[in-house]
Amino acid sequence: MSFFVEEPVNHITYIWTLGLDEIALKKGHKDFVVIVSSHTEGQTRVLGVLPDRKKETVVQFLNQIPDKLKATIESVATDMYEGYLNAAKESLGEEVAIVIDRFHVAQTYRKGADILRKQEQKRLKQELNEEDYKRLKGLLWAFRKNPEDLEENGKKILEITFNHSPDLKKAYELRNIMTDNFNKDCSKKEAIVNFKEWEQKVRESGLKCFDSFVKTLDNFKSEIANYFNKRCNSGFVEGLNNKIKVIKRRCYGIFNIKHLRHRIVLDTLGAELLIIR
Repeated sequence: MSFFVEEPVNHITYIWTLGLDEIALKKGHKDFVVIVSSHTEGQTRVLGVLPDRKKETVVQFLNQIPDKLKATIESVATDMYEGYLNAAKESLGEEVAIVIDRFHVAQTYRKGADILRKQEQKRLKQELNEEDYKRLKGLLWAFRKNPEDLEENGKKILEITFNHSPDLKKAYELRNIMTDNFNKDCSKKEAIVNFKEWEQKVRESGLKCFDSFVKTLDNFKSEIANYFNKRCNSGFVEGLNNKIKVIKRRCYGIFNIKHLRHRIVLDTLGAELLIIR
């Protein structure tokens, strides 16, 4: 069965950036379907809706793309799911840059810092008297904000908290250093050097909250650093997924993958472009 649902193939000139991501047919269930999309000159197209996210299913789809069209793929934007990464490498070859989305990366290292924030907040609640602990009210949002977005009250909350928890201050600073690394105008090679320097700072800090992210960074350093080649990310994929979620809500849920493909294409491309093979 073919999952190609775009306009006729000969009407597509370029793909440029290919997006791979999944959505859940039912909230709270692991009933995933994969949305394959393309981003060309600011336009996002749905290329396919796959019934599962197994590597074999993704490879089967990618192998259906004609060679002439496949040659126009410059990059693949995805998260850290190895099924997508391995499928793209197998089907598209080493010449196509696989880019792990920077915002998925940010979620991972920010989560590490936030885990320590929860632990320290719990500790301080037990150790501080009620009046002193009340002064930490609002810590969650103050801690999660970037320094440039903080108001005076948020800065004060962090100052008080960091006086009680030097380790949390270290985690906050390390988290922000990594964010600054992604905002720098640098090459892939320079980015990898920055990543290694950050890892050294983490080791010197003695913190364990970033251990999971450091392991991720070591495993996928090249794919993460590919972001710095052309600043490619999965923003267009997330935008498309939000549209699909609206479609699902409007239809009170769509649990049949064929109907879902129909609805997505109709809403994003128009009835005259719908092809189901």
